[in-house]
Amino acid sequence: MDDDLPKTGANFVPLSPVSFLRRAGRVWADRVAVIHGARRVTYAALLERSRRLASALKGAGVASGDVVAALMPNIPEMLEAHVGVPAAQAVLCPINIRLDPATVRFILDHSGAKVLLLDREFASLATAALEGLAAPPRVVVVDDAEGPGGAAINATPYEDFLAGGDPAFPLAPPADEWAAISLSYTSGTTGDPKGVVVHHRGAYLNACGNALAFELSPRSVYLWTLPMFHCNGWTYTWAVTLQGGTHVCLRRVDPARVFALIAEHGVTHLCAAPVVLNMLIHAPAEQRRPFPHRVRVATGGAAPPSPVIAAMEGLGFEVVHLYGLTECYGPSLACAWQPALEAMTLAEKAAFMARQGVALPTLEEATVLDRATGAPVPADGVTLGEITLRGNTVMKGYLRNPTANAAVFVDGWFRTGDLGVLHPDGYIEVKDRAKDIVISGGENISSLEVEEVLYRHPQVMEAAVVAEPDPHWGEVPHAFVTLKPEAEGQVSEAGIIAWCRERLAHFKAPKRVTFGPLPKTATGKIQKFELRARLRGAGTTR
Repeated sequence: MDDDLPKTGANFVPLSPVSFLRRAGRVWADRVAVIHGARRVTYAALLERSRRLASALKGAGVASGDVVAALMPNIPEMLEAHVGVPAAQAVLCPINIRLDPATVRFILDHSGAKVLLLDREFASLATAALEGLAAPPRVVVVDDAEGPGGAAINATPYEDFLAGGDPAFPLAPPADEWAAISLSYTSGTTGDPKGVVVHHRGAYLNACGNALAFELSPRSVYLWTLPMFHCNGWTYTWAVTLQGGTHVCLRRVDPARVFALIAEHGVTHLCAAPVVLNMLIHAPAEQRRPFPHRVRVATGGAAPPSPVIAAMEGLGFEVVHLYGLTECYGPSLACAWQPALEAMTLAEKAAFMARQGVALPTLEEATVLDRATGAPVPADGVTLGEITLRGNTVMKGYLRNPTANAAVFVDGWFRTGDLGVLHPDGYIEVKDRAKDIVISGGENISSLEVEEVLYRHPQVMEAAVVAEPDPHWGEVPHAFVTLKPEAEGQVSEAGIIAWCRERLAHFKAPKRVTFGPLPKTATGKIQKFELRARLRGAGTTR
């Protein structure tokens, strides 16, 4: 065929999730888009506020490609940032509110953030992080009526900032859909965070894929139990808006509040780390509220054990298992429903749901490859290989980190570093982590970062950190420590934990410590697989 047909503005528009809000503002103008305490924000108002934010950022000198950081919990302003920042052709950098000042300082410096959108509660954290920065960002502070308040900080009030913006500012996609839309920092396998750069096209597609996989609709009411700073809320910051659903904001997860919001607002969907499922299951009876409908819950991380699935179903929840990484916009695989699932026993259902599943429809391909040869492993559910992905919902790469990029982009695939098997029906199941990462409550913890702190202890001779299964958090860091001979009997588990908590974000500190010699290879390398085996096989780790 003689295909000399031109690409024009009529038949090609760059994909960007900013278009979702523009459409929702027209189609569902008067529908409540956001619920936050006593606040109600319609889609028309959310559209206007996002336009104002984009315009105000431009007026503040933010240029195309500049980074705008956000240190905020799940509040309406964080949703506005997910549209207003990219509409200004800038790059949103959501920062984990649980990080320590040194790590926040590193992110602000490495990203070159020009503006920091800050919730007042975290003013002290921001002040400490900004100290010593050669080029600190301009700070715009949100005073949330639902928040606890916080310290004074030299900043522009968010509402004043918005007031100077144009309510008719165009929400236009970038000229190139490959342009960066967000920059998220992940600890990876080293103590220094890596900046994951994702683009407009991928964000658009992954939001569509999640809306399909999670069955979102205009009737959906989505409760924000998942942090919006984590992989852009797994792209549900955009996916819920795409479908015209209602966002119900929640500053921090509290079981009583979760049950109350589900009952009061008819919540239909939420996403959560396994630790949140356990919080709901073990909530006291007086904190629970009955609701007449079923709520779909998407969870990642370790597969939910059968008692958790049974308990959640008993409370009125339907659990959906997902798999993904920050590098692939959050979820990229889902344990897709099959007709036979309805007839399975609880044990059979739990075994099926232990699988991470199949690629979302917007991911081109997911498979398991032999780590040495790069060849596909047999689909026998037994042969181990590395889970690999390819498609438009894989990151652009790590910011200013060519070595890390070369390690994960191999022969046209993104290598996740996770080991798994491929079942005969095409479902993938994770079996072990090639990276020494502890995933605790949905947060990545670098074992090397924790080990570095342990080695700085004056009485520690050797240290290794591995993940220990935990019924509440999914996994927690377990430190194996060899003390210097003169220190044996003089250093306690509590002392080691306190040492780490003084130097790390608290969630990164070891929850348990075992003292004694460490297993090593003939060349002196610590055998972490042996330490993991001890934790799996021992009834006690003391």
